[in-house]
Amino acid sequence: MTYKHIGKNFTPPDIEAKVTGAARYAEDFKKEGMVFARLLTSPLPAGRIISIDTSEAEAMEGVVGILTTADLPQPPPPANPALASDHITYIGQPLLAVAAVTEEIAENAIEKIRIEFERRPFVTDPLDTLVEGGPNPYPTGNTLIRNAGEAAAGTTAAGTDVGEIKWSRDAMNAFRAGREPSGVTFGDEWSYGDIESEFAQCTTIVEEPFVTIGQPHHALEPRTGMAYWENGRCYFHGSLQSHTIAVAPLAGMLGIDPANLVFINEYTGGGFGGKIFPYPIMAVTGHLARKINRPVQLRITREEEFYIGSARAGMQGWIKLGLKPNGEVGAVDTVIVGDAGSGGGASGSSAAEHITLMLQPAAMRFRGVSIYTNTTPRGAQRGPGQNEMAAVLAPIYDKAIRQAGLDRMEVRRLNAPVSEDKIGPRRGDLTSAFFPQAIQMGADMFNWSERSQRSGQRNGSKVTGIGIGMGYHSAGASGYDGLCRIGTDGKLYLHTGVGNLGTYSYAAVVRTAAEVLKVDWDNCEIVRGNTDLHLPYSTYQAGSNTMFTEVRTNYVAAQDALRKLKAIAAADLGGNADDYDIDGQRVFLTSNPEQGMTYAEAAQRAVAMGGEYSGQEFPEELNDVTKRAVQGLAGSGLIGVAKDSRHSGTVPAMTIGFMEIEMDLDTGKYDIVDYTCVADCGTIIHPLGFRQGMNGGGVWGVGLSGYERHVYDPQNGLPANVGLYQARIPSYLDVPHVSNSAGLDIPDPQSPMGSRGVGEPAQGCAAAALASAITDALGGQHLFNRAPITPDMIVNHVAQLDQYNTGELKTNTF
Repeated sequence: MTYKHIGKNFTPPDIEAKVTGAARYAEDFKKEGMVFARLLTSPLPAGRIISIDTSEAEAMEGVVGILTTADLPQPPPPANPALASDHITYIGQPLLAVAAVTEEIAENAIEKIRIEFERRPFVTDPLDTLVEGGPNPYPTGNTLIRNAGEAAAGTTAAGTDVGEIKWSRDAMNAFRAGREPSGVTFGDEWSYGDIESEFAQCTTIVEEPFVTIGQPHHALEPRTGMAYWENGRCYFHGSLQSHTIAVAPLAGMLGIDPANLVFINEYTGGGFGGKIFPYPIMAVTGHLARKINRPVQLRITREEEFYIGSARAGMQGWIKLGLKPNGEVGAVDTVIVGDAGSGGGASGSSAAEHITLMLQPAAMRFRGVSIYTNTTPRGAQRGPGQNEMAAVLAPIYDKAIRQAGLDRMEVRRLNAPVSEDKIGPRRGDLTSAFFPQAIQMGADMFNWSERSQRSGQRNGSKVTGIGIGMGYHSAGASGYDGLCRIGTDGKLYLHTGVGNLGTYSYAAVVRTAAEVLKVDWDNCEIVRGNTDLHLPYSTYQAGSNTMFTEVRTNYVAAQDALRKLKAIAAADLGGNADDYDIDGQRVFLTSNPEQGMTYAEAAQRAVAMGGEYSGQEFPEELNDVTKRAVQGLAGSGLIGVAKDSRHSGTVPAMTIGFMEIEMDLDTGKYDIVDYTCVADCGTIIHPLGFRQGMNGGGVWGVGLSGYERHVYDPQNGLPANVGLYQARIPSYLDVPHVSNSAGLDIPDPQSPMGSRGVGEPAQGCAAAALASAITDALGGQHLFNRAPITPDMIVNHVAQLDQYNTGELKTNTF
């Protein structure tokens, strides 16, 4: 289908501001009378506060106020409080905030505060608390228990308690040695199919342990916030990757009606899952501003960002995988211990779900447990569960395929999902899937048949490795609201409540409304970034979600506007609405195009007619956020507003990556010679945005499998990598100057424009391809089964001094 806007490149409206430095982030906003706040954070990994003496700090000139735990609700564990008191659970946890006229004074005041602590036992490795007799990270236990409870006051996390699960030492010894634990308790279990029968039909079976490390987010923009109160309303400048969906939870943290919160977030310097929803420290900014009745800026340092910014959940696991003679995956059995950090969540089940889709085993069983540790909180990070599993699964899958004497690409293509296939333990449907075609397209682009023959070729101390990896993430939701407005000036105002995470998808999806209404892009204006601008209730900007979800909302809003355009024309010019069409920003009689009116004239008539046409009436099914937005716009033009209906099935974003590396066996370092990736993600809405997403995801995938560590000293709970330097990420020197990417570009039938997201799996396939290539360069026999695999590990293996052997499951430690 030929589109006016969809599939075409364009310049998003905020690029110029970013290039010139005019873009303003939370830290750039100032307000008359503003003061500066700094945090006092915990020096202990576990304990509680016995007493706090702030008298000396409060007496200092320039100190305006102090916010302590006495000023805020103290939710029970495992909820992370904005300021901790009775349950300190990690080093760097915020304990109080000092506001002063300068940051220097606030810092000096922090030094004057005296706190008496009670120490408690702590743990950094999940297996150390899971074994019988091991210390618990909380006084009441070590594991997450889900219930139906509501969020504790002052928090956004709902439905969790702390329980206790312990394994016998024999079971733990077996697990640490890379074997299946027996006779143990799990917190989460599911299965489908007859796993014993399917394994009996498999002629190739491999069993392997695996470990993935939970790396902190380290977004370039820390969680700085600025807040002030006027006439009972809180104006909050924050750093979130979502926008209107965050209003209700943030208002709840501040104890106000959502109608009294104005949230401003025009730009976000990264989030990656760590800023999907409001986080606890935002409550400190808002409550402190209200307590002292002054605007407050709470600037978060890079080190503090490491502590409170949350991290990816790590995994320690075991997997058994069986192939039938023809290469079909017969059965998979896996056990995953997920590291939830302090009050976070693990992602073992989603990691296992990745296998159900990408390998399509006839039978599968998952058993898992989410374990707390006294480390930074864990949460979503670009493809939580799926991408870590992709990284460690690829070499294990390769090992089974090699033992079966089959081709690694052909077996992946054989088992790749198609539209009729299923996903997850409930064997849910897919909106569409064409992954075998994507794999073949990638193989052709990479020239797999020729390149795979280079595997193991030597050039002095250097050896060639060829890798292949797959990425997946669910990439769409539905049921949100769409809102657009044709102004009396004839312009199309595209209102969106998604966040601006930097991907430009917020701008790409609203072009759907311009497409439906046939409006030139230079006659459109995107309205976003400030809830006072009357924004609809939109999806969160995360989970590769925006491209599918917000195309749908913008489509239904534009269809509502189109219906109203035709109805207005029919009312003024005669006939029925079906007699009219649109083009050139006019609505006209199909049988006589000369008889019609411009969009500006139609908007003016909408204002005069009132009712639903001008926003004075609206569907009751709309979210309260959208209702308030429509009420604010009433009488300003023709309002198109609607709630999207529910779609059916999982929306799968899938990618295939191919990589060639040249590894120096003397140093353990490697150069990436070539990287090619292909996505099955429906219609490509914005080609340049798509390519950058694939490139950026690929670079991060290299980081996941090759660089990013999360290390704690088990003797004192101190982290070793609290800044960007210690948590090294790939640079331009570590990745190819040019990577090849393409989209299959087959429309998804449940998206009006055929689109699905692709952000998450772009990382997973690169991480998997690199892990696969590293193993291939070492002959395909030794499996590190870890993410990351670092040069020292490679050198030690070559020297037969394996520090991290196949059965070593320790994590978070030196």
